[in-house]
Amino acid sequence: MKTKIFKIQGKFLMGEKLKHFTKELKATKEEDIYEKIYSEFGSKHHISREQVQIEKIEEISLEESQDSMIKAISER
Repeated sequence: MKTKIFKIQGKFLMGEKLKHFTKELKATKEEDIYEKIYSEFGSKHHISREQVQIEKIEEISLEESQDSMIKAISER
């Protein structure tokens, strides 16, 4: 299966404040993005899934990507 690039926007609870985030991730389907986001925020920020609000997920092209790591991996 071919991987796609997704741009994710949302908020997460940092202390008592909601912080906005925008991330770009690769996955084969949109459903996989949820698990990747929850796992990453849980690992890095030690927060539960309930503290992460995913507002928007959209598929983007390699040219639209702003993430240099995504571009480097995709150009192989």
